[in-house]
Amino acid sequence: MSPNHHPDEPPAERFDDDAELSTGLDLELDDEVAAPDSVRRGAAVIHQFWQTLPLSPGVYRMLNAAGEVLYVGKAKSLKKRVASYTRPTGHVNRIARMIALTASMVFVTTATETEALLLEANLIKQLKPRFNVLMRDDKSFPYILLTRDHAAPQLTKHRGARNRKGDYFGPFANAGAVTRTLNTLQRAFLLRTCTDSYFENRTRPCLLYQIKRCAGPCTNEISPADYQELVQETRDFLTGKSIAVRERLAADMHAMAENLEFERAARLRDRISALSSIQGAQGINPQSVEEADVFAITQEAGQNCIQVFFFRTYQNWGNRAYFPRADKTLEPEEVLSAFLVQFYEDKPAPALVLLSHEVECRAMLADVLTQRMDRRVEIAVPQRGEKHDLVEHALTNAKEALGRKLADTSAQSKLLHALGQTFGLDTPPRRVEIFDNSHIMGTNAIGAMVVAGPNGFMKTHYRTYNMDSADIKPGDDYAMMRTMLKRRFERLIKDNKANGASTAAEKPEADSDPDTFPQWPDLLLIDGGKGQFEAVRDTMKELGITGVALASIAKGPDRNAGKEIFFVEGKEPFRLNSRDPALYFIQRLRDEAHRFAIGTHRARRKKDFTKNPLDEIDGIGPKRKRALLSAFGTAKAISRAALADLEKVPGINEATARLVFNFFNEKG
Repeated sequence: MSPNHHPDEPPAERFDDDAELSTGLDLELDDEVAAPDSVRRGAAVIHQFWQTLPLSPGVYRMLNAAGEVLYVGKAKSLKKRVASYTRPTGHVNRIARMIALTASMVFVTTATETEALLLEANLIKQLKPRFNVLMRDDKSFPYILLTRDHAAPQLTKHRGARNRKGDYFGPFANAGAVTRTLNTLQRAFLLRTCTDSYFENRTRPCLLYQIKRCAGPCTNEISPADYQELVQETRDFLTGKSIAVRERLAADMHAMAENLEFERAARLRDRISALSSIQGAQGINPQSVEEADVFAITQEAGQNCIQVFFFRTYQNWGNRAYFPRADKTLEPEEVLSAFLVQFYEDKPAPALVLLSHEVECRAMLADVLTQRMDRRVEIAVPQRGEKHDLVEHALTNAKEALGRKLADTSAQSKLLHALGQTFGLDTPPRRVEIFDNSHIMGTNAIGAMVVAGPNGFMKTHYRTYNMDSADIKPGDDYAMMRTMLKRRFERLIKDNKANGASTAAEKPEADSDPDTFPQWPDLLLIDGGKGQFEAVRDTMKELGITGVALASIAKGPDRNAGKEIFFVEGKEPFRLNSRDPALYFIQRLRDEAHRFAIGTHRARRKKDFTKNPLDEIDGIGPKRKRALLSAFGTAKAISRAALADLEKVPGINEATARLVFNFFNEKG
């Protein structure tokens, strides 16, 4: 049965996404029952819209009084589907609350139920309604890219839009799996992994050629024809023809050995050895399943975990665990069904999808994916054989991951409770923001904010702040902290005003909803002493911020961990016992903020070190930049070139040459 199914509702008309997905275990859904009068009012509003609805398929949106979308659903028959919401009684708490908040509805009719399914997934991703499944882990999967836009194709890691011409192999579960596979492919096939600009400017082979991890096409250490043969072998291997590739290499090795070409035979031996390692070091590798995604779901203590394994070219390319937040009354089949539609909304599907549970939308989703991929996509629930073993393996991993997550969540709740007590909060904080900054003598100054909550560090909420303002004196930590906090809360106040809040400087009522992670912090932790504490306190008073606790962490004598001094409003500075679990937790929070700030600062500093002056010239793109560097070698040589010499560079016209010449001469 589907999440919103009721006894008097036709079951064949339902596939709704009432559960909400996240990458971590959120707070429990509250059990508050909506007031009967408010449910009746909402049902009456829905009934007015229902009277004029058609029987055709489509998508509906339920909106609250402020115009915010509460829920997006699809239906085979809009009139029959929406009828289930017109009853004032008989709903589970979640649906009753949704009806009670409904003040308006919007409808879109579609030609088929399949079109409605696709439109529903698009709208959910775009609008992020409160009562829908929300896949908050939108981070794309990494792929291996074998390019086709260069005479010497590059083998590289790729994430994001597929704008570059080439063959994409994946997905891999994480960047580490891609890196390990790329390293092995380098040893096996000797393809270059350097960028095109690096390739064009080589005058002698790099270190990778010396250690036999690249064939050296940049300096013609290998002929173009032989390099293309390596490219084809790589493509064959990654498209599932690994056995044929190994047999061909083995035959060549034996032939060379018979001809007494032992050095060349040894190189082929090393390549075959690398291929063996990539096939044997990826965990369980199926014998009969060339390409498949495997999904397994488990439930425990009212929580869910969905484990996804990726198999390509008969190899295990890694796995990822998702932790859906869903109502406790939902069956695993219903949660998995809701999950699958959103998972494949923006991801390519393999030829085979294996599930641990039967789902209602299986046939429809298979048709949708088949049309999108322009080839047959099968969705199955295997009962025996190797495919069943793969699903069971995924299920075992799901149970173990959920067990670990439940233990971590329980521990995190206790730590937040201890943190609240330490700093005098009435209730445990649900959102903690930690601020730090990083610079070297005031240069490349960066402010950083990390966020923690019931699920640990919330990395999608991290923020960085550039501190290049002329109002900030280089190295003035107090001014940087004031600026950072001012920017942070001015944004929150602006969002409050946009949502029609009467008191823009206070936490909105929506932040008290346990269904969502709050936008406003309950506690601010500042990495610094009394000066930083007072700077932030004065900034918050200036902005009129209330209801947010503030604490500062000063390093103790000799900067020793365990001797930190804490500053809190209304208290004398104090220390915690060196064995206090709250102290360890605070140190973790501070260290994470420090790590994030330092890492961002170093990345910015590195970017400045490697910045090419040509990047600052409007109209000089990668091709013209490559042409200039090929002609002159370095940016310094370009800056010294005469206008006539610049005009002689292939691909550089007179106007572009003058643009480059004027740029360097004006700067000089």
